[in-house]
Amino acid sequence: MGFADRLKKGLSRSREALNEIFYFGGEVDEDFWEDLEDTLVMGDLGAEVAMNVTDDLREQAARENLRTDRQLRRALSERLAAEFCPVGRDPFDDLPSCVLFVGINGAGKTTTVGKLANDARERSVPVVIGGADTFRAAAIEQLDVWAERAGVRLVTRDRGADPASVCYDVLEAAERDGSELVLIDTAGRLHTSSDLMRELAKVVSVTRRRSPMPVSVVLVIDATTGQNGLSQAKEFDDALDLDGVIVTKLDGTAKGGIAVAISHTLQLPILRIGVGESIEDFQRFDAQAFCRALVGEE
Repeated sequence: MGFADRLKKGLSRSREALNEIFYFGGEVDEDFWEDLEDTLVMGDLGAEVAMNVTDDLREQAARENLRTDRQLRRALSERLAAEFCPVGRDPFDDLPSCVLFVGINGAGKTTTVGKLANDARERSVPVVIGGADTFRAAAIEQLDVWAERAGVRLVTRDRGADPASVCYDVLEAAERDGSELVLIDTAGRLHTSSDLMRELAKVVSVTRRRSPMPVSVVLVIDATTGQNGLSQAKEFDDALDLDGVIVTKLDGTAKGGIAVAISHTLQLPILRIGVGESIEDFQRFDAQAFCRALVGEE
């Protein structure tokens, strides 16, 4: 299965509602536009984005006499793609680079680190993993499995150790080994807990001071959390000044529009997306390809 097919399959649930309104079979009337706006809102794009996209598409359809299913899907796909913040520096490609992964428990941070480490090794990029989630023994065990599978070094400390000290250790190991990519998994933090967020901000600050390479802070968001994911992103961005977002579990939700909402609202690039369980389902983000799959443009 190729890239486009995997993406289309992964976004199938998000596409179902749009399919219903595009099989209109008659005039593109006021009911069509109202249904489109409602569907975009229900897909978690957010009311503002949904309204602006629908209004712009309505004007374009009138101006260019767009009437067919194919014409309207293509126009919608292009309009949605324009809502995404473009990727400037990709911290996984522009090396050397140190990346801290943040997010709440269960978002998929540890698995994301493992898949990115595996990808780096396949590209012959020297990489080291840091296990700074010293509160959950399961997180270290999971990272250890990924490190062994990818053939990369894992640096961590005993359970309960200071997470900032792990970041210090992994950067030292990267210097000794000549690693060009450092991936650090942090403990899950509830975005509503100011104390925990301050502690995480300390970890980020220590890493930025210590690192000889550019440091990026990337938020991992579970797409199935919907608009709550946008609230999480806002809190993490306010506390940590995020550099980008990775959206996981898009195959498990009918509200894939949350990726649009997060990128547009916070002006943050989507760096990678997860549309399934396998390594091949973890993909570089391409706004045009994503939107074509989301709206079912052929």
